Amino acid sequence: MDTIWIGSDHGGYDLKQQILAYLGEQNILYRDVGSYSTEIVRYPHFAGLVAGAVSRGVIKRGILICSTGIGMSIIANRFRGVRASLCTSTYMGRMTRAHNDSNILCLGGKITGVYEALDILQVWLATPFEGGRHCISLDIIQQAEAVNCTDAIWEPDLDQET
Repeated sequence: MDTIWIGSDHGGYDLKQQILAYLGEQNILYRDVGSYSTEIVRYPHFAGLVAGAVSRGVIKRGILICSTGIGMSIIANRFRGVRASLCTSTYMGRMTRAHNDSNILCLGGKITGVYEALDILQVWLATPFEGGRHCISLDIIQQAEAVNCTDAIWEPDLDQET
């Protein structure tokens, strides 16, 4: 499996620590792009690092965690080629991989318990994209991106944290 990038804000930091331990135990390579504490930070910067890497083809998959997962999913889905999915159940984790070929998993550090989050992650990592009829919808999404998005890539400015 390729290296998975993982980012969080302060609200997702504690859950991220649990996920990092799980990834290490499973010998899954990861890169932690921050944040590195519970000190207040702005989630779009960390989402931009992970989603930008997916969009540019540097990585295949990433994980983003904030308090609810909502903010992370909103900004991540602004990047061309990103299919970030906020999941609160293992069923959602399975279906977003099988039907949507999700490449970023978003989780809520304050709304999803550790064991549920790890179950979601495990299923999301293990479930392959089914292809077939689901490719039709992904092709339509790509057509929309071609019209709605430019080729410019936003780079987060981490020096602008205040």
